[in-house]
Amino acid sequence: MKKNNLASVLGLTVFATALFFSCTKEVKSGPNFIYKPAPSNEVAAKYKGQDIKVNEVFRGAETEIFEAEMKVYEIKMAKLKAWLIERMIDADPNKKGLSNDEFLKKYIAKEVTITEKEIQAFIKERSIPAEHINEQMKQRISQFLTMEAEKGAIEAWFNKQTQNNPVEIYIARPNRPVFNVNVGDAPFAGGADAKVTIVEFSDFQCPFCQKGASIMEEVKKKYGNKVKIAFKNYPLPFHNNAKTAANAGLCANEQGANFFWKMHDEMFANQANLTNDGLLGMAKKIGLKETDFKTCLESNKFAAKVEADMKEGQDVGVKSTPTFFVNGKMISGAVPLEQFSEVIDQELSM
Repeated sequence: MKKNNLASVLGLTVFATALFFSCTKEVKSGPNFIYKPAPSNEVAAKYKGQDIKVNEVFRGAETEIFEAEMKVYEIKMAKLKAWLIERMIDADPNKKGLSNDEFLKKYIAKEVTITEKEIQAFIKERSIPAEHINEQMKQRISQFLTMEAEKGAIEAWFNKQTQNNPVEIYIARPNRPVFNVNVGDAPFAGGADAKVTIVEFSDFQCPFCQKGASIMEEVKKKYGNKVKIAFKNYPLPFHNNAKTAANAGLCANEQGANFFWKMHDEMFANQANLTNDGLLGMAKKIGLKETDFKTCLESNKFAAKVEADMKEGQDVGVKSTPTFFVNGKMISGAVPLEQFSEVIDQELSM
């Protein structure tokens, strides 16, 4: 019975397919693409004898393409590292008779222990409600922390193995796209003639931008006047006080660059209080001339300047905040200091 039903279904499918093609005068196909090696890196395609340039076709998508290429690169590097670690473990004299997991526990991560204090610190950091905390939850947290600690131990062990036997890498790392971003008259900190310039597009009401600001503080501490950090406004439309705060920052800057950075810090520290009254209170706290600041704030004096910053950001591909350009190389989001250092150190070495 099942075979008969299956035969009936197949028969109907074949009949329907034949009927479709018999009723269609023309069978449509895809575009006529001929795939060939590119004559140069600047050419993406050719149509009617005319070269189609890469920089024209992919303009506006440079960041997305770079991020996609980086994902492929990271997958390849992760697979390579895993392959190397397995071979290094197999070659270790202590490996005999042990599985990889047993070798990990006995030799690589033998010092890994998770304490009650670490579990409590994790609960506090993640703001896990007290009513959710029980022995099962604590066990899950301990397992997670153990896995993270073991990853760190493996990384340290792998680094040690390569100290005297470096690995030559032939997998090409994608190059960050470079955008033409001008500092102009934006407020800045650091060396005026620094070799590296970071232009930051930010929103005073954005929590991720608050974190980005703290990372820029780390950059200042690490590099001092070797780096120039310029601030541009990119208030997001769904943050109702962001444009007012952007104007307030520039009103403070009008009285001196030092006041801009003081106001910058106050606004990021008090993101829930970016109303006119709140901003006036901050202005008084940092020592601004209150009457001048109030007049500037209430007249929305720098509205055009804020709009110009936003337009520039859109033109160079800013889609979210914070977005940074390190000598024109885009870094999206409040990424760790290490990622900034990678680009900054490369630029300083050139």
